[in-house]
Amino acid sequence: MRQKLTLLWACACALAAAMVGAATLRAETTPDPPTETTTGTTELQPPQRVFQQMIDRYRHETWRWQRLMGRPLMTRLSNPPPEVTDKIAEWKRVAVRTRRAALNPPHKRQWLCIHHYEGSWSDPNPPYYGGLQMDLSFQRRYGGWLLRRKGTAEHWTPLEQMWAAERAHRSGRGFYPWPNTARYCGLI
Repeated sequence: MRQKLTLLWACACALAAAMVGAATLRAETTPDPPTETTTGTTELQPPQRVFQQMIDRYRHETWRWQRLMGRPLMTRLSNPPPEVTDKIAEWKRVAVRTRRAALNPPHKRQWLCIHHYEGSWSDPNPPYYGGLQMDLSFQRRYGGWLLRRKGTAEHWTPLEQMWAAERAHRSGRGFYPWPNTARYCGLI
């Protein structure tokens, strides 16, 4: 019985692969022009729609990381390649680079040292919240969108807390909002 199920599964996979291959071959040899809907707008055909969905996926991933870092959103490629598959590959590269930058804040080691002397990343005790012990005015100023979306800092990820602190650091405050722990870490 198990062999029959395995054989049936293999046949189903082969059939699906053949159908995808045939659709790809058809799309490559006879591209369908966009069709016009009754409202007069142009609707993308299935292969084009899939390509656009892939581009949108990488673009939205890029935006997610850019928002976290407090950077302006990249709405289009600066020098887009002519081929759609190359555009997809370029958006993927941008998303990977942006993710790598977001996962490694410039002062990550320093924030982790400060956290070592402060509270838990999920510390809910007022007036200071989270692993970097941020008060409400600090959270409003440097992580306002997170405060509105998720609540106080104990609900933020450690990375989100570090980027809020990084925005404070970049604004000229340095490590001075954490006077004692920054001294313990040798930062001031």
